[in-house]
Amino acid sequence: MIVRIVKLSFKPEAIQGFLSLFEDYKMKIRGFEGCQFLELYQDKKQDNIFFTYSYWDDQEALDRYRHSEIFKLIWPATKAGFNAKPEAWSLNKLYTLD
Repeated sequence: MIVRIVKLSFKPEAIQGFLSLFEDYKMKIRGFEGCQFLELYQDKKQDNIFFTYSYWDDQEALDRYRHSEIFKLIWPATKAGFNAKPEAWSLNKLYTLD
């Protein structure tokens, strides 16, 4: 499993557009083959910073999404509102502690 965290920094005027876009597409992304979980969190201290947190079956599933029509639709619109380059972390989930 791949755990993916992406930090997104937006121009203040682009925040509402991004939130609307995420709301419109979140169920399609969650339903994408290989996506087990997707959620969006806003930074408590900075209104323009958001994090997407997702679980993917494996790197192949994540790559399929990143080359999908859904991604091609939402990425340009999302990218246009960035205040800074996104930061991303991908972690392989090896085991769960009980």
